[in-house]
Amino acid sequence: MATNAIDQTRRMLSLVTYLRDRPGAAVEEVARAFGITADELISDLNVLPMCGTSFRGGDLLEIESDGEHIWWRNADALGADTAQPLRLAADEATALLVAARAVANLPGLRESDREALQRATAKLEAAAGESAGASSRLSVTFESEGGVFADLDRAIAERRRVWLRYYSPARDRLTEREVDPVRLFTVGRTYLEAWCRLSEDRRTFRLDRVAQIRLLDEAADPPRVEPRDLSAGLVQPSADDPEVVVEVGPGGRWVAEYYPHDSAEELPDGGLRITLRTPDPSSLRRLGLRLGADGRIVSPPELAERARAASREALAAYGE
Repeated sequence: MATNAIDQTRRMLSLVTYLRDRPGAAVEEVARAFGITADELISDLNVLPMCGTSFRGGDLLEIESDGEHIWWRNADALGADTAQPLRLAADEATALLVAARAVANLPGLRESDREALQRATAKLEAAAGESAGASSRLSVTFESEGGVFADLDRAIAERRRVWLRYYSPARDRLTEREVDPVRLFTVGRTYLEAWCRLSEDRRTFRLDRVAQIRLLDEAADPPRVEPRDLSAGLVQPSADDPEVVVEVGPGGRWVAEYYPHDSAEELPDGGLRITLRTPDPSSLRRLGLRLGADGRIVSPPELAERARAASREALAAYGE
């Protein structure tokens, strides 16, 4: 299966968590869980031992395989606390600041935790001095899905129902639901296909949007459904669906991550011109409100006007 460097990096990040919790895991079983061949898995395993716990080459991962099973030799040692004082070089400070800002924007993060992280980031910026300037020009999108993947893989293997706290970008809120997992798959990102007990229908969930997960004691009993054909991609909008164009500034680039789209063209100011299709354009009015000064709906004109009217109403309510 063809893959790119980003997909492989995401997979390997998940592999670290997966293998740590499954000493002696069978090669064929791990390959099947990640939707890759045994040869691709062995190729990943040949790279992982070159990775360490420090940007400057600290302890390396000791992962071994006899071709049939996989062992992580020093998982406990790498997780142990050390007494060495923290000293950050410029590149390490930059990486830490970029990651901290990304975590602060994760959906589902408690407000008290978000504020604490922002205070710590401010202190780190002050300590980093000029190094902090470079980090402000960078952004990162990542998936904290390793543990979620492992839990869902277990739920599928044991045929157990799962409780999820899931972020819905279309509604801009977290929902709680019970689902019967069907399969895990990767199309750019990693997804769960499941029967949702809340909507009583088949649903697809992106793993990086799962804020919390809990395996239940109830047995999963999804209706028999034909697996979706994903050869043309996860999102397959109809040619008859209305086209919506949204222009966002640098602060609104997250829209391209959370909303399936046809294209995302770079703009001179660092923003994006995003084109997408949806059978219900009015459902994107909330997006216009969320963007605020970070972007605007360009077309269709009637949707753009409704978004502006909603913004005026919201501002008037604040005034009252």
